[in-house]
Amino acid sequence: MNIEHARTFLAVSDTGSFVAAANLLHITQSTVSARIRALEQLLGTRLFTRSKAGAVPTHDGERFMSHAGQMVRALEQAQREIGLPRRFAARINIGARIGLWEAFLTPWLADISVTRPDLSFRAKIGFEPDLMQGIVDGRLDIAAMYTPQRRPNLELLPLFTERLVMVTSDPGGDMVPKAYIHVDWGQEFSDQFTASFTGFPSPFLSVNIGWLGLQYLIQSQGCGYFPKRLVDRHVRNGTLRLVSSAPVFDLPAWLLIREERDVEVIDPIIAELCSTRRSKTWPEKRGRRHVD
Repeated sequence: MNIEHARTFLAVSDTGSFVAAANLLHITQSTVSARIRALEQLLGTRLFTRSKAGAVPTHDGERFMSHAGQMVRALEQAQREIGLPRRFAARINIGARIGLWEAFLTPWLADISVTRPDLSFRAKIGFEPDLMQGIVDGRLDIAAMYTPQRRPNLELLPLFTERLVMVTSDPGGDMVPKAYIHVDWGQEFSDQFTASFTGFPSPFLSVNIGWLGLQYLIQSQGCGYFPKRLVDRHVRNGTLRLVSSAPVFDLPAWLLIREERDVEVIDPIIAELCSTRRSKTWPEKRGRRHVD
């Protein structure tokens, strides 16, 4: 059995769509269909019921799901162990949103490389769909994100709560609605922003990564919502100004891991991450909470 067929099966199961699975795996829809058809021929049964609404696993598809996950994870485990230098006991694959790498996961990774020299790490930047699929099919051991979805056999652990504050590059500290930069912090943030700023003009610029919006804001006049921990230094040096009249939004960050994992390796890493979180002094759960 081609392991990519199993990966494709898991992607379709997770997204509920051949089209969404194709986008997630960066392949064509016809390739997805061909891989699923090959699997069905090999197993001698239908794995999905397809309709205009999407694709739903059949009873046999549900039964095959755990086997597909085990196969992919077994391959990933083999790839991690075979060829791993003897000085390393294990390799950990971690994926996260770029905003969580910046000023949080990157310093933690530097610290743990000193305290745990027996571990090798592979780091990845991604968005929620790709990060979740990486956990599901075994490409990732730990994923950090803002807006996860609950899935069977996965554990969701609170990491910390970002405080999204509005900052402006206007010299007078004005909000500058016509130059608002909208960052995609998730649907709940967008809904709450719309409710709080009725009649606000359409955003001058929309970005899917906070880092990109922040870089633009530093170089041009405008305003936008960004994590307080990432803009504090810009506020202190006068590059940006806090719009004190604007509401503060909360954005929880989460860790996602599999229930079936190497607890002797993964759980100490989780403990280190939680220790890093507690050592920070970022304000949590204060102000106006808009994202649960």
